[in-house]
Amino acid sequence: MTADDSGAGPREADIAPRETGAAPPEGDSAPVDGAARADGAGAADGAGADSDDDTIAIRLEQLILGADRRYTPFQAARSAGVSMELASRFWRAMGFADIGQVKALTEADVLALRRLAGLVEAGLLSEAMAVQVARSTGQTTARLADWQIDSFLEGLTEPQDSGLTRTEITYPLVELLLPELEEFLVYVWRRQLAAATGRVVQAQDDAEMVDRRLAVGFADLVGFTRLTRRLEEEELGELVEAFETTAADLVAAHGGRLIKTLGDEVLFAADDAGIAAEIGLRLIETMANDETMPELRVGIAFGTVTTRMGDVFGTTVNLASRLTSIAPKDTVLVDEAFAEELGRTGEAPVSEADAKAAAAAAEDGAAPLPEYRFALQPMWQRPVRGLGVVEPWLLSRRT
Repeated sequence: MTADDSGAGPREADIAPRETGAAPPEGDSAPVDGAARADGAGAADGAGADSDDDTIAIRLEQLILGADRRYTPFQAARSAGVSMELASRFWRAMGFADIGQVKALTEADVLALRRLAGLVEAGLLSEAMAVQVARSTGQTTARLADWQIDSFLEGLTEPQDSGLTRTEITYPLVELLLPELEEFLVYVWRRQLAAATGRVVQAQDDAEMVDRRLAVGFADLVGFTRLTRRLEEEELGELVEAFETTAADLVAAHGGRLIKTLGDEVLFAADDAGIAAEIGLRLIETMANDETMPELRVGIAFGTVTTRMGDVFGTTVNLASRLTSIAPKDTVLVDEAFAEELGRTGEAPVSEADAKAAAAAAEDGAAPLPEYRFALQPMWQRPVRGLGVVEPWLLSRRT
């Protein structure tokens, strides 16, 4: 699966309105998270469920949120001093579903509204930017929470010989883990924020902060569709997790940034073409040495990229995607701009003639012998849908 454009829309399932049994006053409906829908007013979802499980679910919610339900959405908005319309925009941006006028919100929900609205009132953020902050935070943490429940807590709460059920094990486990995970989350966020801020400060001008010149690469598993028909779901999940983990580690270790994972494909970026070239080749080499992994192909392009909410967009991204789709297995294809950038920085000769000329100059003592890391081989020009005629270059290590 090779993407034409990177970027993911909001999780529609999380923001769809829900039946609550009674229609709320017009304009008063507001969203909230799924845990808050477990009370009696949202009984359609919990009909027939064991009452003990319901009680434990509510206790878990109180433990995680750190407060009891006290407010309807309208009451929370009024207590925060914001309009119901703005409160609904914030909640939906965070990915919370509509619940009508159920008492499901806590003091923390009111405080979050006050903080966002306060940033707007102080002029630190525009209203549109505040909504964007809510959306980016909601999308990121929703995925993190899903992963932690599906892959982390699920494995740790397997029923033990003690005879305790999974539900009975979950509460004390969450009670122990919650403060540690919270502190670790804040630590990682601060480190990532510091790194991102450093990149922005180093930008040459304001335009470069949004539209930057980056190397963007896709790495795609070959024959993944066939694998989905052959492997069991658990085996397929393990393969995808191993691929994503390996790719994420390699990208980070060599100075790149993992933009996102798409199951059988990862999208990464680097400020430097040499870094991106090293990442691409390392990915191919590492996967080739793993017998459990299918072949890999990588496409990298260099150019202006628009960044939004941690994602990247633009012609350069689309070109990298197209290069990936036409790359032979276990190879890295790059575009002409990427090849020129490697030549400009002395990482690779753009042609063998350049390499011979540099060697001759070194023999004459006119210049030191270049230490090229990479080799580039021009491929046949070909038309690429939506991008015109493209001249791919085959990237390899220089021996």
